[in-house]
Order: sequence, then structure tokens, then C-alpha cells
Amino acid sequence: MPYYSYGYYNYGEFLANNLYVLLLIPVLLLSLWAQMQVSGNFRRYNAVNNRRRITGAQAAEAVLRANGVYDVPIRTTRGTLTDHYDPRDNTIYLSESVYGAPTIAAVGVAAHEAGHAVQYAVGYGPVRLRTAIVPVTQIGSRLSFFLLIIGLLLYSQSLFLVGIILFSLTTFFQLVTLPVEFNASGRAMAAIEEQGLLDTDEAYGARKVLRAAALTYVAALLMSVLQLLRFVLIFLARGGGSRRGGGRE
Repeated sequence: MPYYSYGYYNYGEFLANNLYVLLLIPVLLLSLWAQMQVSGNFRRYNAVNNRRRITGAQAAEAVLRANGVYDVPIRTTRGTLTDHYDPRDNTIYLSESVYGAPTIAAVGVAAHEAGHAVQYAVGYGPVRLRTAIVPVTQIGSRLSFFLLIIGLLLYSQSLFLVGIILFSLTTFFQLVTLPVEFNASGRAMAAIEEQGLLDTDEAYGARKVLRAAALTYVAALLMSVLQLLRFVLIFLARGGGSRRGGGRE
């Protein structure tokens, strides 16, 4: 009978884990740098009032009007950088430091959230796809690590493979999120320039804030892809679906 030693599989897993750690370092550094850029640029440009004294709420309303959207309320929410658009109640929520603040950062952040509202209003393709896969993604995120751990402990390739497939759904969700975020920022900056909400030098500051925020989504995607790659390599190191657990048969 064929013999598959544990050493073969352990060596493959050893390589997978070490490759993961090696690639993890730059991804973590990118993620840390992106978070620092977000907080740093927001603090910097939220301390500078725009010349037209336009608040975040007014900026969001202006972006909505420019795109023919009039049925989206704008409300405040607690916290810092908690700004978001909620499609469930079709409402833009702006943090207290953005809603009534006439700053460069407030205009950029609020316009971005209004960009999301416009996406839903016009039926932007990627945002419709992201909305459609949310239920499946939520199930996958809850079950994937449980199945991956059980598959590893019990040396069950079938459970491990199902865990990989479920985890890949969250990676796909983050991939779809990228064009959604970049498009919202693009709509925001286009409206800011067309409506004259900010002067040219001020728009540069708002764009820096939005670019830094977008970079955090890029880092999150890279982290998810890296984890998925690690799981796939471990699965292949264990023989894929063609071999069962190590030992004598």
C-alpha cells in the first residue's frame, strides 16, 4: 500500500506558513501606513475651514442635488470617521465632526458618502452586485474559519475545502468593494469641482483624504487574498482532493 508521510505534508505546510509570514509583513505595513494616512490627513484638513464655509451636510446635499437625488435624508451619528451611507433606510449618516463642520475634510468625506447614495439611486453595477452577495458573504464569514480549523484538526480535506470556498466569498466581496469605493470618490470629486464647493487647492486636500481612505480597502483586500493563498497552499500541500490524511494505508 502507498505510504504518505506526515513529513511531506508538514514540509508543504511549513512553506505555506512561512510564505504567508513573509508576505504578511509588507501588507501589514501598508495597512498601518494607510490607517495613519487616513487619520493624519483627516486631522490636517479637518482643521482647515473651506473658503465658502460649506459644511459636510451641505456638501452631501449638493452632491445629491447635482445627481438628481432628492429623497435621501442626512443625519448625524456619534463617533469619529463613522460616516456612512445605509441603504437599508436610504440615509446618509455623518459624524459630528463632519456634519456641521465647514472644513475641507468634511466636504470630501460627506461628498463621498453622498456618492454612495447616488450609486444606489442610479443602480451602479458593482454596488448592486455587492448588495446581492451580502447574505452569502455573511454566512461565509461566520462558517469559514470554523470549517478551516475543524478541517485542519481532523485532517479533513473536504471540510477544509468548503472552508476555503466560503472564505473566498469574503475575498470576492472585498474585491467588488474596491470599484464601489473608488467610484464613490470619483463622483464626489466630480461634484465638488462642478458645483464649485471647494477651490482648486482645497479640492487637492479633499482628494488626499479620500485617496488615503481608499488605500485602506486595498490593504484589506491584499490581506484577505494573502490569507486565501495560505489556505489554498496548505490544501495543496496536503494533497488537494486526491489524497486523504497522512499515515499508512
